[in-house]
Amino acid sequence: MAKASPSAESSAAVHAPDQIEIDLKDPFLAAFLAWLIPGAGHWYQGRRHKAILFFVWILGTFVFGLYLGEGRVVYASWRDGDRRLPYLCQVGVGLPAMPALIQAARKTPLNFGVYENFMVPPEISGEVDSLDSVQKRLNRYWELGTVYTMIAGLLNILAIYDAWGGPALAAPASETKEEGEDDEGGDDGTGKSKGDGH
Repeated sequence: MAKASPSAESSAAVHAPDQIEIDLKDPFLAAFLAWLIPGAGHWYQGRRHKAILFFVWILGTFVFGLYLGEGRVVYASWRDGDRRLPYLCQVGVGLPAMPALIQAARKTPLNFGVYENFMVPPEISGEVDSLDSVQKRLNRYWELGTVYTMIAGLLNILAIYDAWGGPALAAPASETKEEGEDDEGGDDGTGKSKGDGH
């Protein structure tokens, strides 16, 4: 009787879902940390590679969108004539989107030193800092910056779910093959697939 090679045995062990254990620690704390700073929940769980990946790509996308929109595309506003619904997606990125809430609540905006009027809601009307004038000045970068920052927030929602629920595991290759043997595309004994037509 032939014995399976060590590499085949270790491969089977890696693919068996009941043998993979990942300590998610406190999933609710991990999810909160993942919302607060992208990747922080995974870092807390010891999943360092994913933590770095999420931190770099999600925050990189968010910061690039801010750069395109000169810090103006992320702001919170529920005023008549300017309900900033994209902020509901942008806030998914967590702490980096919080200055928008501070700026919206203050009569005198804070100067963060990055851009003038950083995350400050534009005036609804006027000539200098109105929503219309800011959009005209930034032109297509207004929309691009908004989309990038929204995508970053939505991507972080997926990362939050991953921190809370853990990784999705694929079915082992042997189970997948057994299920697929009865398919029409399987081998019919002649060395050709049944769907070949040759």
